[in-house]
Amino acid sequence: MLKEFKEFLLKGNAVDMAVGFIFGAAFATIVKSFVNNVIMPPIGLLMGGVDFSDKFIALDGKEYASLEALEKAGAPAIKYGQFINDAISFVILGFVVFMLVKMMNKLQKKEEEAPTTKHCPDCAMEVPIEAHKCPYCRYQFKLSQAS
Repeated sequence: MLKEFKEFLLKGNAVDMAVGFIFGAAFATIVKSFVNNVIMPPIGLLMGGVDFSDKFIALDGKEYASLEALEKAGAPAIKYGQFINDAISFVILGFVVFMLVKMMNKLQKKEEEAPTTKHCPDCAMEVPIEAHKCPYCRYQFKLSQAS
């Protein structure tokens, strides 16, 4: 069993997946910082100084001056402000990943396959590119004629 576990860990797919998770976690940290420190302050300013991360509804019926005071009291709460931050973070992360994939697709060289057939100008049938004579109508291709 230990040998099988070692083989599983050392297989390329498991290692690639682990590296992907590690980079994903690091990327999520960067995106979260970007959202909290760059995106949310201007949005809060536009909405009259609102800081979403400090928005909550205390479930014990008491009033708390801040999220920190609520957490210090150990009271249960619906932290909808944090949810808003996380939702915005998710949308930004999705957009960034979309842009990265789009950029990577553009960078990859798409090799165009060489044509394997040509059209006969006489009967419009598909003919192998190497053919000198159309097998359907017996049209004679010129040596430099490709289509």
